Amino acid sequence: MRSEEAALRTAVIGGTGHIGTHLVPRLVAAGHEVVCVSRRQREPYQPHAAWARVRHVILDRKAEEAAGTFGEQIAALEPDIVIDLICFRIESAKHLVEALRGRVRHLLHCGTIWVHGPGVEVPTTEEQPRRPFGDYGCRKAAIEDYLLAEARRNGFPATVLHPGHIVGPGWPPLNPAGHFNPRVFGELARGAEVALPNLGLETVHHVHAGDVAQAFERAIARWSAAVGESFHVVSPAALTLRGYAESMAAWFDREARLRFLPWEEWKDTVSPEEAAATWDHIAHSPSCSIEKARRLLGYQPRYRSLEAVQESVAWLMQKNGGSL
Repeated sequence: MRSEEAALRTAVIGGTGHIGTHLVPRLVAAGHEVVCVSRRQREPYQPHAAWARVRHVILDRKAEEAAGTFGEQIAALEPDIVIDLICFRIESAKHLVEALRGRVRHLLHCGTIWVHGPGVEVPTTEEQPRRPFGDYGCRKAAIEDYLLAEARRNGFPATVLHPGHIVGPGWPPLNPAGHFNPRVFGELARGAEVALPNLGLETVHHVHAGDVAQAFERAIARWSAAVGESFHVVSPAALTLRGYAESMAAWFDREARLRFLPWEEWKDTVSPEEAAATWDHIAHSPSCSIEKARRLLGYQPRYRSLEAVQESVAWLMQKNGGSL
């Protein structure tokens, strides 16, 4: 770690993705010396003048971890803060922690609300017991357990932030049918019939990428409240699939024409990939509380779910010449 007088040097691992597109410019504006670590295979989703003030370091995490060198290469950057947006295995988390132990002020890990399985009392709080299912949720829950144990038992300065379904200009949002094919928005825009699984009462919980970036910045600013804790980072409220579809149809000045089918029938109306995505989302049906993040971090999401989705859909329409 460097002197207190210097600007905070913050390494963002995976900094050109959804979250990093918004987070890196926020950090630069806040006075951080930002190092963006990526494979540099893509540009950020949105341009910003702040990127001219960012140092880029090209690392292939998978290859460097296989060689046992990734953590030490991050430590060699001499960061005060490390934000890890692309850690998906507990082995990766352990490797990084051991390299950074005693050498950083703060490690912030990007988790997921899928560390929760089916809800019991909703909105789900961070204190509710974890009942994850599926490979992704289980792996992320294991990483959370490890990092929080390291923080609470061994004093390692870790914080875990759990985003919901991330949306923003630059990529298609999770749609009212629970998958990512933009054609559902086009059908709603044309007044065509849209089939939804079951009664359309399962939930999805979006968050704008800019609000996720805000939460990371707030967690850094409120270090003493953030270390050793996990936080949900979502919009103020989840959406039911039915309400989501009806609201988007109204946004297009249409009345939603919805048909409801039992899951076993509905899944045959879409591709296997779309059915798998929808099953993951409706089986989780997340509805998460942000009270803890509001109280301890001062998190105030700018976007409600529909506002975030509509911004993304407007971008899609502009990209496609006004159509979907």
